[in-house]
Amino acid sequence: MSFRKEPPFTHGTPARNAVVLVNLGTPDAPTTPAVRRYLKEFLSDPRVVEIPRALWWMILHLIILPFRSSQSAAKYASIWTKEGSPLKVHTQKQALLLRGLLGERGHDAVKVVMAMRYGSPSLPEVLDQLKAENCERIAILPAYPQYSGTTTGSISDAVFAHYAGVRNVPELRMIKHYHDQDGYIDALRDSVLAHWKVNGRGDKLVMSFHGVPKRTLMLGDPYHCECHKTARLLATALGLSSEQYLVTFQSRFGKAEWLQPYTAPTLVQMAKDGLKRVDLICPGFTSDCLETLEEIAMEAKHDFEAAGGREFHYIPCLNESPAWIAGLADITEQHLLGWNTRATPAQREAEKQDLEAGRRNAQQLGAS
Repeated sequence: MSFRKEPPFTHGTPARNAVVLVNLGTPDAPTTPAVRRYLKEFLSDPRVVEIPRALWWMILHLIILPFRSSQSAAKYASIWTKEGSPLKVHTQKQALLLRGLLGERGHDAVKVVMAMRYGSPSLPEVLDQLKAENCERIAILPAYPQYSGTTTGSISDAVFAHYAGVRNVPELRMIKHYHDQDGYIDALRDSVLAHWKVNGRGDKLVMSFHGVPKRTLMLGDPYHCECHKTARLLATALGLSSEQYLVTFQSRFGKAEWLQPYTAPTLVQMAKDGLKRVDLICPGFTSDCLETLEEIAMEAKHDFEAAGGREFHYIPCLNESPAWIAGLADITEQHLLGWNTRATPAQREAEKQDLEAGRRNAQQLGAS
């Protein structure tokens, strides 16, 4: 076995700490070729699709990629912004704001960057850059509050696969989940209350989580249970009874049974049963993306109204809300315990320059 070449190192250089905020990923552009590349990487992950590889290769390359890429590209185009992919833009801003808040709390020797599990910037690319910057302690922070082998488990696979080819492996901390953390639940509560204050309150609050095949639950994946615990804690924080909210699962793919009830058919049935207004939040997504902006705010809204519903209110993801950035900082601080997170004067100056560069990049994104 050969290992990748280690970057140049000067003895006496202080080691740095880093937090990597990892989200799922996004195509580089809302075009068929870009979406095809993204889907190929995403759907080739055995964590995502647990079908025998030879059979899945034929399905993916002969059916899904040729036909679904253009359809998905059109959907991405409907939510793309001047800044780019909403998911990527929100994750970049979250990382920048988290870094700033950690600095204000005294953790000025902590670098915060974002990476994507699929697409760019790729997780291996970001980890290589951190190594070149002498980051000896790295905390991996998934953007997924609820653990699933299909998401957080896949991030762990990618991290350990990357370091299997590295001679000098840094100290690693893998943050598994935070589905029941106070800061996360409080941020969700504040988001719902803020929406209700402006728009009034609907007849029922639907909490829609991304779906996974039912067999993963039967095989021991804790995702289903963690989604329901998040929902229960949020409902309690909002003072809702069990009749005033409902948990559903969206984004079903293929013919196999997934976690139920399914979001879209449930909304249609609600409208047919006479429900006039529904409020919907997607607690499992911390950044707005295709699954929230197109699948829910556009498609689900249309389905509900076409079935007789009068008002459909989508409550945006946490994105860059101050309560969520504070919650992220709380979660991160718990996993930084025992690390020296205070900078030397030289480190402080370097971190200041890096942060200023990040702010300039964010401003350029906003102006583009």
